[in-house]
Amino acid sequence: MPRRRSIHVGEQHEMRPDLAACYGQERLPRYTSYPTAPHFSAAIGPDIYTEWLKAIPQKASASLYLHVPFCRAMCWYCGCHTSVARRDEPIAVYAAALRCEIDLVSRQTDRRLEVDHVHFGGGTPTIMAPETFADLIGSIRHSFFIRPSAEIAVEIDPRELTPQMIEALAYGGVNRASLGVQSFDPVVQRAINRVQSFDATAAANESLRRAGIAGINFDLIYGLPHQTVASCLDTVSRCVELRPERFSVFGYAHVPAFKKHQRRIDEASLPDSLERHQQSCAIANALQEAGYVQIGVDHFALPDDEIAVALREGRLRRNFQGYTSDAGNILLGFGASAIGHLPQGYVQNEVQTRAYSRSIAGGRLATVKGCALTDDDRLRADIIERIMCDFGVDLDLICARHGSAPDAMLRSSPRLRNLISDGIVELDGASLAVTDDSRFLVRSVAAAFDAHLDGSKQLHSRAV
Repeated sequence: MPRRRSIHVGEQHEMRPDLAACYGQERLPRYTSYPTAPHFSAAIGPDIYTEWLKAIPQKASASLYLHVPFCRAMCWYCGCHTSVARRDEPIAVYAAALRCEIDLVSRQTDRRLEVDHVHFGGGTPTIMAPETFADLIGSIRHSFFIRPSAEIAVEIDPRELTPQMIEALAYGGVNRASLGVQSFDPVVQRAINRVQSFDATAAANESLRRAGIAGINFDLIYGLPHQTVASCLDTVSRCVELRPERFSVFGYAHVPAFKKHQRRIDEASLPDSLERHQQSCAIANALQEAGYVQIGVDHFALPDDEIAVALREGRLRRNFQGYTSDAGNILLGFGASAIGHLPQGYVQNEVQTRAYSRSIAGGRLATVKGCALTDDDRLRADIIERIMCDFGVDLDLICARHGSAPDAMLRSSPRLRNLISDGIVELDGASLAVTDDSRFLVRSVAAAFDAHLDGSKQLHSRAV
């Protein structure tokens, strides 16, 4: 087995700045899927997706992701598929399309699939009117069997959250809320067009808990314009006062060639790789000192949280929402740009909301691209997931499960040889482990097993 050791509460590791400077500029996937989305092709369309849906095994369960691509204002750092909606009518029309798609997809199976996880992402899902959200939840429960123990999660902009919406969330069975925070530094907030007070965040947190929504997640970002280690630590300190169950901590991905609104950010104000590395380390150490367990590379949780338990028990997974305890291999995506995952491969919907809605209104699934998995893809996906979750992998075990041998894979990766030479990876036979002071480069290690990486690097964020 690989030399695998979870990070415990209060434990810290010194991280090598020389490696951050050397590897940090490289652009790499976050590996929430493999192959990653840039490698999806138009060869996968509605007909193939329909075949895959009809082939879902009789006793299988599923998870659902619903994308709501609207916000009241554009945050300039945003890398999501979203647009600004000043009026409510386009949002209501889009929600109607979502309900139709839910019906279209569910009719391809011969039963109501059981569902363990539901996630509303965006954009800002809570931009919907409360009654619209209630209708959408009703459509989901009509078409699928949502297990009583299911996690129902919603991403929230605290600035837009109303008491009526909180009531609708609680009535709909939502039990996890992810609040966007990013930074409380007013200089940083103005530079990214997201001014959000601590008081507004605290009020949203308190109101959600009072409504019975007990699982709270805060999203933070480092590497933003004018951001410093001191401002990162101040944000963490204020967040910890509110004691959310989880934190997600991401590095800002500056890709103005693909996200035009990011051109409003002054590149000269962005921290370099070493500064980003220092910010990331400072946040991680501060959260661990506050009693949170580090989960993989970018999540933190209280020790009794479900993903912390999953980490300890060796069943942590990674999907499009990040680290998860979701053990399923079927994710049905709904909405513009939404990605789904079935045993046969990945599917993605039309990105533009109008094109998506036209397809659904015409009674057609909105699938425009995807990826059919090969045996080699499945093998590499398992290896990459274990590296991202456990900071190590037993290649003998994974390869045997796929009827393969690890020797050829180990020999075929010049990147892996360099990582070993630089002391980032230790190899004991076929057991691979990322060294403690190099864990922040886990994406670089995962990339050593990515057969599709070349040609897509410009689409990804920096490794550090």
